[in-house]
Amino acid sequence: MEIILKQDVENLGFKDDIVTVKPGYGRNYLIPQGFAQIATPTARKVLAENLKQRAFKEQKLVDDANKTAEAIKALEIKISAKAGSGDKLFGSVTNADIAAALEKNGQSIEKKYINSGIVKRTGKYTATVRLHRDVIVELPYEIVAEQ
Repeated sequence: MEIILKQDVENLGFKDDIVTVKPGYGRNYLIPQGFAQIATPTARKVLAENLKQRAFKEQKLVDDANKTAEAIKALEIKISAKAGSGDKLFGSVTNADIAAALEKNGQSIEKKYINSGIVKRTGKYTATVRLHRDVIVELPYEIVAEQ
């Protein structure tokens, strides 16, 4: 079953992508939740026209995302957390902590666009930040023990 996504769906695709899914997944989950619509010939024509009109706006978004990516690459993020013996943290460092550290440095990025996993030890790590569907940047950061 081919469907047109109305919004980004994790591990499936981005908004306005035409994807093939199993009929049950499309009929019973994606369409009722408002995440997708069936890719009929009429819907495909409407989508093509909308994408054509949106191409210029999309280019501006990509340029802005690239500028933000360059600013993020220049940052040096250090997150301090309480640590016990053997560099093991009390608790963990998550995407929300990285988003807060970026906010302190003047870059406002939602935590859902940051993928770092759950870190439980001090050291140097890398997170991926998705600023746009075409712009994904690697963000190096370091976790240090609080004094």
